[in-house]
Amino acid sequence: MEDKNFDHDDEQDTGDFAAMLEESMSGTTRVEIGQKTEARILQIGSDWMFLDIGQKGEGVLAVHEFQNDEGEMTVAVGDTISAYFVSRAGGEMRFTTKIGGGGSGTEQLEEAWRSGIPVDGRVEKEIKGGYDIKLPGNVRAFCPYSQISLRRLDNPESVIDQSFSFKISKFEEQGRNIVVSRRDILEEERQVQRDEIKKTLTEGMRVQGEITSIRDFGAFVDIGGIEGLLPISEIAYGRVEDINEVLKVGQQLELVVKRIDWDENKFSFSLRDTLADPWAGVPTKYPAGTQVTGKVSRLAEFGAFITLEEGIDGLVHISKLGEGRRINHPREVLKVGQDFAVTVEKVEVEQRRISLVPAGAEVECGETSYSDQPISTGMGTFADLLKASQEKKTKKKKR
Repeated sequence: MEDKNFDHDDEQDTGDFAAMLEESMSGTTRVEIGQKTEARILQIGSDWMFLDIGQKGEGVLAVHEFQNDEGEMTVAVGDTISAYFVSRAGGEMRFTTKIGGGGSGTEQLEEAWRSGIPVDGRVEKEIKGGYDIKLPGNVRAFCPYSQISLRRLDNPESVIDQSFSFKISKFEEQGRNIVVSRRDILEEERQVQRDEIKKTLTEGMRVQGEITSIRDFGAFVDIGGIEGLLPISEIAYGRVEDINEVLKVGQQLELVVKRIDWDENKFSFSLRDTLADPWAGVPTKYPAGTQVTGKVSRLAEFGAFITLEEGIDGLVHISKLGEGRRINHPREVLKVGQDFAVTVEKVEVEQRRISLVPAGAEVECGETSYSDQPISTGMGTFADLLKASQEKKTKKKKR
């Protein structure tokens, strides 16, 4: 009896010791199946890499998960990676970045669905509402159009025959009804990028970005983690009439950060601020009295804007058009796009103004094109009203 009691106690002690050892190996906080963990690469072998997961035990992960198409490693010892815990056996903790390989069946896919572990998938073809996806083990799944990318694809066929990582969002009928999403993974990656860029991004910083869409008022640009607006007024120093003539979707740009609002999630950029300011050389290039031929860029009621060069416009006041006769609108003598010879009357660099007169006209020393704009009352200029009033009085006297 005593021997049996002793054996029983010894067996229980052994069990307690094994439990304590397991707890010690797995750290103070037990890692659950499917849990995403940050790990540092300790060693890279031919088939497996060893990971420091912040606990006493080490993790292992298949090397091929971090090899490119040429078999080259995309990570190195000391790098930190994110991986999912999949199993523990013999004191060894196995991790993966995704479930892949041809031998995986619906059981592994169901576990991937429950734990949120990504799975490899190949886009086979387009079907109604989305794509037919081939998962490990030749299992079929459906990916809606809205879940294949962060944004709508202009060319839906472009992803066919490509392989991506997906998350299983629906697993029903023992694997006969599976819905997957690539967008979930892209959004997670984007949030990580956003958190990183938030630490360093400041107004005035130069950044690289890619145009994602174009509108009449500007272009939306992705700088990796956030998307912001490049207003049409910030594209160039000159006036941009058609944004599609200077920018295109997918174009890479160097930009200056103009505004950051993390609370409202609004960001704006400038392309113009990366360019040399053409106004820096205006005083020496266009002093008063200089004759130059420009192009009529815009006609307004008070005058005509003449482009002297990219980003440099001057104004010819309506009173100085018409060769001495009164005109009601510059369009009576000029048209947009027309070459027009002018003389520089006055330069105001700080206000970014150049007053012009037609070539051959007398340059006045008094009022300039910008300061000589007609006073409008809604019924004509002040001069028009004064003239009408005088004519009315004259008629009354004759009567």
